[in-house]
Amino acid sequence: MPNAVEPKLISGNANLPLARAIARRMSMHRGMNVDLVDARVERFNDGEIFVEVFENVRGEDMFIIQSTSNPANDNLMELLIMTDALRRSSAARITAVIPYFGYARQDRRTKARTPISAKLVANMMVEAGIERVLTMDLHAAQIQGFFDIPVDNLYASPVFALDIAERFNGHLEEVTVVSPDVGGVARARELATRIGSQLAIVDKRREKAGEVAGMTVIGEVEGRRCLIVDDLCDTAGTLVKAAELLMEKGAAEVHAYITHGVLSGPAVERISGSVMKHLVITDTIAPSEGVRVADKIRILPTAPVFAQAILNIWNGTSVSSLFNTEMLEPLYEGQLRS
Repeated sequence: MPNAVEPKLISGNANLPLARAIARRMSMHRGMNVDLVDARVERFNDGEIFVEVFENVRGEDMFIIQSTSNPANDNLMELLIMTDALRRSSAARITAVIPYFGYARQDRRTKARTPISAKLVANMMVEAGIERVLTMDLHAAQIQGFFDIPVDNLYASPVFALDIAERFNGHLEEVTVVSPDVGGVARARELATRIGSQLAIVDKRREKAGEVAGMTVIGEVEGRRCLIVDDLCDTAGTLVKAAELLMEKGAAEVHAYITHGVLSGPAVERISGSVMKHLVITDTIAPSEGVRVADKIRILPTAPVFAQAILNIWNGTSVSSLFNTEMLEPLYEGQLRS
């Protein structure tokens, strides 16, 4: 992509505050005024989505910022329809910036006669005209292979590592990173390696989807400051039970670091009444008012890393360089203080 063409951002309604924050950060990086492309995304009376772009985008390098979070189907359709509008307006390249990729939990067939919805959604995005995807902490890494276009999957762990170093300064030797299930061990081990801490695992047994029948702890947690790490938290039932189990096993305190705060149903109430000291999430999903005012929930910004990733894609430079905590440190200077 020639440098004469500036990157242009456009956003749906899923997470406008994050989109505006990304534009502000890009303005700081570029030394120019980067703003969201003027457009309207609205609904007819029957719920149909309509998009109109008010600026010329012919030959432009377009980045659509849109999480496919709740309401997932509406936000997904907004993304697809915006893509079609830009493609028909002769945009040079269309990159979907999807901080939270919905339907990612349906990445395989767990029973007979069930769909692989993540693959279906990937096909829809490619057919709509999306040429590249930028996202964060996919529920399963193999989803990248569902696309026949480049996918850049950013990680929240470098940001978490910066926050942990700030919050637990002088006490890192007391920290144990905990995976809430066997499937998340790789994610937890990666963060534990970054901060030089021990690793433990909560092994859970399910009777059926959404219900945990039993849990055990693998590893030493007595007297430790335990940090539960996962990619998403939905109703928080499993998270709260894991925190209770860790405290029963003698943990000094329990915190949780979760990338995507879905936090549906009774989640906020459960977290507020739990034994956890804090739940730390990112702003990949626009937080509700209840999440914003909850005493036990803190929100870390992702605009700095997404802004830099967009600039790196536009410049044709490395996105994987943002996997390093040291690379993110100057981007997050002053951003993680309470």
